Formats: sequence, structure tokens, C-alpha cells
Amino acid sequence: MKAPAKHGALVYSNDIKNLAKFYKELFAMEVIRETTELISLVKDGFNIVIHTPPATMPQPDFNSVKLFLTVDNIEEAKLKAKELGGRLFEGLWSNPLFSVCNIADSDGNHIQLRQFR
Repeated sequence: MKAPAKHGALVYSNDIKNLAKFYKELFAMEVIRETTELISLVKDGFNIVIHTPPATMPQPDFNSVKLFLTVDNIEEAKLKAKELGGRLFEGLWSNPLFSVCNIADSDGNHIQLRQFR
């Protein structure tokens, strides 16, 4: 049995299977644990635990955490995100190390995509 991850995020969802599919297919994350209340995904030492909420969720676009994840190709990732029920936002920004854009997952959680040079 693997030790618990030291770095990650917990994301609440009313539909954990659908949200897990979004992260598995867009970011090639691997399921390491699944119960009726949570699905734990990992990639490159980073763990996202998708969990049923402990109480009623606020409005659908409420976010207190914004994830950032690296992709090989921003444009391809944006198209795949949309296919998986995500939302795309305007804008693409660059610095000397990487380019970034913003999307939302299928539950409305905001994610910054990063493509390194």
C-alpha cells in the first residue's frame, strides 16, 4: 500500500464519478482509491481527492481553491476540457518559462493550465 500523498487538493463534488473522469481523461491521472464517498487520483506525486460534500454545496461557480496543472499542449487540453463538459475562458498569458490559460472543470472549479516551453 502506498503512503498518503504529501501534496494535493481536496475537491468537493455532487457527482464524484463524472468529475474524476474529467481529471483522468484530461490530465491522465490514475485512480489510487475509490469508495462511495471519494475517488483519489494521482499523477507525478500530486493527489486530488474528489469527495462528496459534508454539507450542501454553495452556488455552482463558488471556488475557494484554484488548481494549476501542467499539460503538453494548451490548445489540445482546452478542446478536450470542453469535450468533457468543462468551460473555457478568454486569454492566454506567457512568461519566459511557460504559457497559461484558465478553464473550469465539469463542476465549475477553476483550473490554470500551464504549458512549459
